[in-house]
Amino acid sequence: QVQLVESGGGLVQAGGSLRLSCAVFGRTLSTKIMSWFRQAPGKEREFVAGINYSGDMTHYADSVKGRFTISRDNAKNTVHLQTNSLKPEDTAVYYCARDSLVRNWIVTTVDEYATWGQGTQVTVSS
Repeated sequence: QVQLVESGGGLVQAGGSLRLSCAVFGRTLSTKIMSWFRQAPGKEREFVAGINYSGDMTHYADSVKGRFTISRDNAKNTVHLQTNSLKPEDTAVYYCARDSLVRNWIVTTVDEYATWGQGTQVTVSS
């Protein structure tokens, strides 16, 4: 059984940076899309960024485009999210997720992802 474990969250001032990591246990990274989502208090979980197996296709939510960068290291079974120029509105629990199917496009809806981590809290103070 595949397990995803996120790390790297924390408290940071506005304008700061954090590097989130997602480690995959139980099975090597498959060819499935890996993505990051986030959920703020009282809000629905939303797509942040996704990446394909080879890393040559990425997709970002408009709200983070130009500030966040997703990457993956298949040899180390990890996925990263570099978050720069953080804003208070980026405050949320960030989740790593694996697509339920093998696709050649990045889906952005929660229901299409079958495997989730426990989340890591990111808090941005103003």
